[in-house]
Amino acid sequence: MVEIKSDKQIEKMKHAGTILAECHKALSKMVLPGITTLELDQLVERFLHERGAKPAQKGYMGYPFATCSSVNNEVCHGLPNRKPLKNGDILTVDFVVNHDGWLADSAWSYGVGKIAPEAQRLMKATRKALYKGIEQAQVGNRLGDIGNAIESYAGRKGYSIVREFIGHGIGREIHEEPQVHHVGERNTGIKLKEGMVITIEPIFNQGLPFITMGSDGWTALTYDGSLSAQYEHTVAITRNGPIILTEQA
Repeated sequence: MVEIKSDKQIEKMKHAGTILAECHKALSKMVLPGITTLELDQLVERFLHERGAKPAQKGYMGYPFATCSSVNNEVCHGLPNRKPLKNGDILTVDFVVNHDGWLADSAWSYGVGKIAPEAQRLMKATRKALYKGIEQAQVGNRLGDIGNAIESYAGRKGYSIVREFIGHGIGREIHEEPQVHHVGERNTGIKLKEGMVITIEPIFNQGLPFITMGSDGWTALTYDGSLSAQYEHTVAITRNGPIILTEQA
C-alpha cells in the first residue's frame, strides 16, 4: 500500500529535509584529508540534536551509527571508523533525519582533497543521473520512467548501476512502498500520484555492477574493486511537478 501524504505532512518532511540539507552543507566543508568518518558521524549527530532532530538510522535494524560512510570501492552502508581520509578518496555520506516523527533521506558523494579526473567524471555522472530520474517524477508518469531515465544515462556515460540497492517510499518510516528501481522500461510500473514521497538514489560503479559484502556484515563493496558513487534526494510528487525536499541551498 502506497501512502499518500497531505500538503501539511509534506511540509513537515520538508522541514526535516531542510535540516538534512544544511547538515550536508556543513559536512562539505569538513570532508578533508586527515579527518575520520567517525568524526564526521559525530558531527552529524551533534548537528541534528542541536536542531531538535534525530538520526533515524541509528538503531534501525541494529545499525549503530548516525550515518553510513562509504569510501572509494564501498558501494553503501559503510561503517564510520577511525581511519583518516586520504587525498583523492571519494566519500559517500548517507543519513536519514527524523524531525517531529517525519523523515527525510539523502546521500551525497564528496571528493576528498584533489581527486582524479576519472573520479570526478563518475561523481558528475551519478549526480546528473539523479536529476534525470527526478525529472520523470511527474503525476501520471510511471516508476519505470524514473528507472529508464537513469539507466539510459548510465549507458551513455559508460557506467554500471548497482541493482541490489533501490529507492523507496518514505514518511514516518524509513522504508515504505513503493520500491524505486534505477533501471526500467518506460510506461511500466505503478502510476505516480500526487502526494507520493519517494527517494531516488542511484549508485554508479566505474566497473562491473556486481557487489560483495564486507566482513562487518553491513558494508557493500564493488566486486571488482572499482570506484563507486551515490547521490540521493527525497522527492515529493505534486501537481506542479517534483519537489526536492532535501535540496541543498
